Amino acid sequence: MSKNDFPDFGLTPEQRREAVLGHYYEYPGMDGERGEIWCYTDAYSYAPGATVRLQVSSTAERYRIEIVRDGGVETPILLRENLFSRWHETPDQCSVTGCGWETSFEFPVDPDWPSGGYRLTLTAEGRDGRPIHCHHFFIVRPSLGRKPGRVLQVAATGSWTAYNTWGGSNHYQGITGPDRNQYATTVSIERPFCRGFVVLPPDAPRVPLEIHTPVATAPRYPHMEWAYANGYSKKYASSGWASYDSHFFRWAERQGYGVDLVSQHELHFTPEILEGYDCVAFLGHDEYWTWEMRDAVDGYVERGGSAARFAGNFMWQTRLEDGGKRQVCYKYRARAEDPVFQSGDPTRMSGSWEDEAIGRPGALTFGLNATSGLYVGWGGCAPRGARGFPVYRPEHWAFVGTGIYYGDILGSEGHAFGYEVDGLDYVIRGGLPEPTPESGAPEGLQVLALGMSSLKEESADIAADDQFLSDADAKFVARTLVGDDGEAAVDRVKRGCGMIVNFTRGQGEVFHAGSCEWVAALKRGDAMVERVTANVLDRYLGSFPRQAHP
Repeated sequence: MSKNDFPDFGLTPEQRREAVLGHYYEYPGMDGERGEIWCYTDAYSYAPGATVRLQVSSTAERYRIEIVRDGGVETPILLRENLFSRWHETPDQCSVTGCGWETSFEFPVDPDWPSGGYRLTLTAEGRDGRPIHCHHFFIVRPSLGRKPGRVLQVAATGSWTAYNTWGGSNHYQGITGPDRNQYATTVSIERPFCRGFVVLPPDAPRVPLEIHTPVATAPRYPHMEWAYANGYSKKYASSGWASYDSHFFRWAERQGYGVDLVSQHELHFTPEILEGYDCVAFLGHDEYWTWEMRDAVDGYVERGGSAARFAGNFMWQTRLEDGGKRQVCYKYRARAEDPVFQSGDPTRMSGSWEDEAIGRPGALTFGLNATSGLYVGWGGCAPRGARGFPVYRPEHWAFVGTGIYYGDILGSEGHAFGYEVDGLDYVIRGGLPEPTPESGAPEGLQVLALGMSSLKEESADIAADDQFLSDADAKFVARTLVGDDGEAAVDRVKRGCGMIVNFTRGQGEVFHAGSCEWVAALKRGDAMVERVTANVLDRYLGSFPRQAHP
């Protein structure tokens, strides 16, 4: 295969179309006569000493469980054989209400288990005698208190919840509504993770294209074609531990950093956990946040904390219900359907942060807005664009030791720029970008690097039927920012950018590389991206030496 050929996963043209535009998902019974095993835990994260409750539904009566800590070194933690299971009837709308299965196995979190991500593998015997498997994941969070010299990583569990396809519905597609064809405005964490969220083969395609797209060629989406051909969720490359959060966690530990892990639920329910850390890191694709989560980060920075966000697409406000078991986000339908908009506090409406009714643009927390950025490197959105950040201020402290120059592309080797990015409206003066007065940028914000992005697939060579992204998001952003979605309004908003920015606020500081794919460059060993990441962490941690990792 040449560098100009789309990968071939053995699908027919009709199957490729279904892979991209169809709605396929995991559900009980999908594996037919072979049988299957599924599981979920009763929470995303657990404190030392807490009890983990595992809900299992299986066609086999017995199963084996293995748990490993998935860090810089994979460490076996627990093994149990011959555990009992049974098959559970599952509600049709389990994506919304939760599965409601009984607890099959429970175990305490040993206080000696270090904070981090813990991967579960359940194995049973299928009806044909061959093994059947499932994977799940939970977080052991740190205890409260000062942790000098350690990084606190916040896993993007809001996005995990939003993208999980298990049971048929998420915040993108679904089987809700009178015609069973609407995305769910409420989704539950009490269900298994979809296939690909916990483990992936190393060659699983990421969203940004790794080929040089031929001229006048209709868009292709290899990650969804691969998912369809290999039995994975079509959203595996959009969210999850395997595609995003794990790559920073493993990289940082291998580099000698002490890293603790929490879910976004801790920001919402236990914000004081941040106070123990000099540096808090946000990674990958953390698209969904509650008001309270933002309050936690804003207060932490104001009081002197340092926030490092190597992530993109800070887009939606959510609400949590039932003690955090369910996440609410009406998204595009918020103004029409979210009851909070009509009869409650409209600032808590579960729509875009940039909606004037909410009045809390993302830039107020992390310096950048999703609606000024978005798509790069896939579909008809800059598919041949820069794969890294064009650098404008190489003298900045973040670039020390990289050898980078003005106009160089940071992260091009590891494809750090994409597939969704955050930006600001800007102007170029004297060859340097500055946020416009209307951009909402925090005072003193410096734009260190920026690249182009697009909100709309548009090309005379691409038929509308071949477009996955099309112009729907551009029209939504136009309605949100301009007030209508006519051609002139769409033309005003369709051109975006992704930026690296740095600013101080109160007694603290924020560094934000606004790209989902920064972690992919760490995974691929991009030396410049690794050095910039280390520069940020080292500055925010102060003079604490890195630890020798076994």
